[in-house]
Formats: sequence, structure tokens, C-alpha cells
Amino acid sequence: MATHQGGDMGVDVHQHIWTAGFVAALRARTAPPRLAGWTLHLAGEEPYQVDPLDHDPARRAELNRARGIDLALVSLSSPLGIEHLPPAEAWPLLYAYHAEAPALPPSLRAWASTCVSEIDPARTAEVLGQGFAGLQLPATCLADGAGFARVSPLLDLLEARDLPLFVHPGPAAGAAGPGWWPAVVPYVQQMHAAWYAFRAFGRPRHPRLRVCFALLAGLAPLHVERYIARGGDARGTIDPDAFLETSSYGHQAIDAVSRVAGVEVLVQGSDTPYAGLPETLLGEAAGHAMAVTNPRRLLGPAPDARPGTTFDITLDTKGGVTA
Repeated sequence: MATHQGGDMGVDVHQHIWTAGFVAALRARTAPPRLAGWTLHLAGEEPYQVDPLDHDPARRAELNRARGIDLALVSLSSPLGIEHLPPAEAWPLLYAYHAEAPALPPSLRAWASTCVSEIDPARTAEVLGQGFAGLQLPATCLADGAGFARVSPLLDLLEARDLPLFVHPGPAAGAAGPGWWPAVVPYVQQMHAAWYAFRAFGRPRHPRLRVCFALLAGLAPLHVERYIARGGDARGTIDPDAFLETSSYGHQAIDAVSRVAGVEVLVQGSDTPYAGLPETLLGEAAGHAMAVTNPRRLLGPAPDARPGTTFDITLDTKGGVTA
């Protein structure tokens, strides 16, 4: 995909990197999600061998420069299920990640995460105050009206601070099938549900919220004709503040979605280290819009400063991680 020219800043809104403290916290656990060395164990999924070089910040920054990426937004991986853990387990893991994220190279900026098993706007506000780009939530907590009602205090917080929401696939626990199954079936289903739930329940309550859906919202916008045919309101079918991130798809899907939603809401994302930048044949102007212009609108006037913070973390090697 074309990125940028001249002094414009090319942006990748979807990457993942694990900080050293976060890795240590995962290794201290005895129940999923946990790391045994560099083998990741998740509930209901086969063990996954993690490449430690994938989470080397200096190496990532160098890789991004070679790709023409001047700024990458990184996060922990919502499919780990950390956000859905009980608060006593979730928050120490989240703090372990957030404590070191502000010290990443300047070309890497982080999405914040939060516990969704018990909504805590005050703790979330504390984290966001450290200069994070916005808040990532798993699509598994945004699948219907009840889900959006539960997280509405968090979305109110984002609106008040003029920060964006990033919707990412959540855990696919118990998903039976070959290795590609979670990414192709549950993740896509989750994003499809979150897209239409936002349209029905999220947008009416949060009219000023900027939101970005990973992996083109599971191609949900392509179902707009069926949506209208079954009673959906054709007005407002194009939402200029509901962005679609391009990771894991290529020209065919990106072109199709652009014809429905417009190039103006497409933003470049790679899902690095799990995938690379997608290729399109939409031309230089569209590539510039997706890599430069549209990410700027998504991020808005968020501060560039990333002040550091310190969190106290106690690792309980018997039962998990506690604050």
C-alpha cells in the first residue's frame, strides 16, 4: 500500500507489541492466559510459539521505517482475554503493559486497554491520562445493546477527552478447527456484530465518538443492502467518524468496502507481527488518504506528550497476578 510522500507522516493504526513487564506478568501466571517461556497458552486454543524478536521495540521501529511507517499504534492483544478477566487478575496485567508503554520508541504509540468484567472509569481515566492514543476494547464486549450500555461510561470518557476508540477482536475461546479458524470465523463474526451494534446502540448515545474497527469490521459494511432491505435506516449509512482498518485484507476487499463506506474512512493497519501491510490498487491519492489524512482525523488533537508513570505490581506465582 502506498503510504506517504515528502514530510507527511505515514501511520499504521494496528500493531501489537508486548513490553518486558507484561511478558513477565504473563509468565508469572499459572492459568491462561500465560506464557511458559515463549509458549503462549490460551483457554480453548492450541499453544502458540511466540517469536521474542516480534516484541523487540527497536527492531519494530526499524521494520516500520523500512515500510515507510513513521508512527505505529500498538497494543496488547485482546484475543488473550485479559480485559475479560476478573479485576484482581486483569488490572495488574494491564498496569504491567501500561507502565512501560510510554517508554517505547517515539515512533511507537500505544492504545490503552481496560478491564471489561467490571467497568472502572476512574482507573481507565488514570491510564488514559498518561498520553495514550485512545482506548482499545474487545469486540466481544460490544456485540449488542447491553454491551454498549455496560461500557457507556468508558465511551463517555473518550468523548469528553476527544480520544478515539479502537475495536479489536476478543478471545475466541473454545473455537474448534484448524489454526486459521479463530482469525477467519470468530474474529470476523465478532467485528461484524460490533459494527452493527455500534450503528444501532453506540452511535445514537455517543454522537461525537470517533471509532475505528479492526479488519474492515469483518466486512460488515458490505451487508448494507441487506441491512436496508430488512428494515435498516438508509440515512446515515456512511458515518464519517466510524473508521475501518485494513489489516489482513487485500485489494479486493478494501476496494469493495471503499465503494460502500468511502475511502475517507479507511485507515492503514497491518496487525504486525501477525500480518503485513495490505496491498491495494486504488492509486496514490487513496493510499495517501489511508496512511496519512484519515489516521490524522481518527486520532484528532490527542497530545503528543507521553509522560511516564509507575504502577506497583505484585506477581502471585500461585494463582495469577495481583496488584
